[in-house]
Amino acid sequence: MSLSTTPAPARTDVATARGTAPGASTSLVRRAGVAVAAGAGSWAVTCAFLGTTPPAGTWQATVVNVAAVAFQVGLMFLVTVQMRTGAIGTGRLARRLLHVEHGLLSVAIVSSLMWAFTPGLYDTGFFFVIDLFWPLSMLGMAVLGVRIAIAGRWKGIARFWPMVAESWAPVTVPTAFLLPAITQYVGAAHLLVGYVALGVILATRPHLTGARD
Repeated sequence: MSLSTTPAPARTDVATARGTAPGASTSLVRRAGVAVAAGAGSWAVTCAFLGTTPPAGTWQATVVNVAAVAFQVGLMFLVTVQMRTGAIGTGRLARRLLHVEHGLLSVAIVSSLMWAFTPGLYDTGFFFVIDLFWPLSMLGMAVLGVRIAIAGRWKGIARFWPMVAESWAPVTVPTAFLLPAITQYVGAAHLLVGYVALGVILATRPHLTGARD
């Protein structure tokens, strides 16, 4: 009778069960950074020249909202990176918050597309409900920015710049009410200083997020 034993195979699901982030490659973070910078940059330019809310049904409104879709797609990539790197934490609640933000952004993209291509639906109750997801998604991004800074899982400038970038709604929405004449310029400048800069940080220094080659 043999007394030798064979070690049990290593459990590959333990790390995930305990809440460890699955990880992200530097190439994924770089691509997300490019998407964020390109989308935010295109929306900033159109807002600066055409305004944030051109008259409904005009070609200006179509251009601005198509650029807004590019910005929102970049945010989808950004939230994916936050999820893959455990930017706000690795627990169940953190993952759920990021899934919720993905959902908010998805519906907000539909809202932008409707603003661009379906002016006949502007006065419907359905459009009113869908359009609420635009500000909700941006407020959600602001919450994520603060949470990233608190969690401290991203390092250096990548830890705090999301809070700067994702404060877009808290900065521009009050400006729209208090100083409407300059809202488009404030919004465009904030996009450049915030999200475009964040995209550049992610594209050039992905290791700050904990990503590996």
